[in-house]
Amino acid sequence: MPSSANDIITRDPGVLGGTPVFRGTRVPFQALLDYLEGGQTLDDFLDDFPTVTREAAVRALEHAKSLVVSRIS
Repeated sequence: MPSSANDIITRDPGVLGGTPVFRGTRVPFQALLDYLEGGQTLDDFLDDFPTVTREAAVRALEHAKSLVVSRIS
């Protein structure tokens, strides 16, 4: 079922100064990208940030991918 980015990632000035985080956590979405960029796996990220579900991480990555693809298409 499609969802908006706001269902997965939120931005609140009172949480980490407005940094985009996974909803219901204080885990920045950027942390997931940094893990993957650094050669770590999704499982590594999920092990280190257990408040983020696999579903949320995958959906966030799918949303990011669709944004990139729509910009270059």
